[in-house]
Amino acid sequence: MRLSTLIPTATPPPAGSTAAAARLAIVDAARGLAIAQMVVYHFCYDLNHFGWIRAAMTRDAGWIAWRSAIVTQFLFLVGVSLSLRRATPGGTDAIFTRRWWQIAGCAALVSAGSALIFGPRWIWFGVLHFVVLAQVLVTPLRRRGWPNLLLGTGLLVLGSQLQLAAFAPNALSWIGFSPVKPLTEDFVPLMLWIGVVVIGLGAGNLWRDGTGAVAVGLRTLDGGPLRPLAAIGRWPLTIYMVHQPLLFGVFTLVQMLRAS
Repeated sequence: MRLSTLIPTATPPPAGSTAAAARLAIVDAARGLAIAQMVVYHFCYDLNHFGWIRAAMTRDAGWIAWRSAIVTQFLFLVGVSLSLRRATPGGTDAIFTRRWWQIAGCAALVSAGSALIFGPRWIWFGVLHFVVLAQVLVTPLRRRGWPNLLLGTGLLVLGSQLQLAAFAPNALSWIGFSPVKPLTEDFVPLMLWIGVVVIGLGAGNLWRDGTGAVAVGLRTLDGGPLRPLAAIGRWPLTIYMVHQPLLFGVFTLVQMLRAS
């Protein structure tokens, strides 16, 4: 798995906007929790890759469930953050476009780097590539609340239940209806997973508009215990792009020292 933590970070609200600041801090903390899980997962992945542990991470139900849970957290927060940015002063289309190109550039780097490391199992439609496409596709939905929750749920059902052999070739498998996973180290097909983003977008809009007791309650959660996670959650792109090269470098060095 090559998880992206490229979840757009909303521009901080102006001073005095306490409720908005608390809500953004909570989103950062939730993102930070997902990042921490990702790093631990990748640490285990690397242990397995270098042969220090034996784990069927692509076949064992427990590992698959954890991976799916982490991806779900990230992509849900993609939708939430898109909603919050649209409602935040400074969250302009120019900023969105610049960040979109940053994500696209990082996706290209991941593809190039994975081709060097994994060869034929290179990452050609991983989570970064998915986020690049999904952000464009959900733009017309950015102001919807409950309709997005219903649409997202429908997309989840459709993506999880419909499987067609015609979508098995790589040229079409990225759409998401393929009955088999292509040979790649990270794969996040459009269908199914875009439902998570749309649900996050709808939840973010309802939250932003102050709809429901849950939104009101979450505003009070900002505080000391969340600050370390929130600090991590404000640097998703940097952590994603740096942590695996560092882990691989350390594991490679240790392996070389042990062999010498």
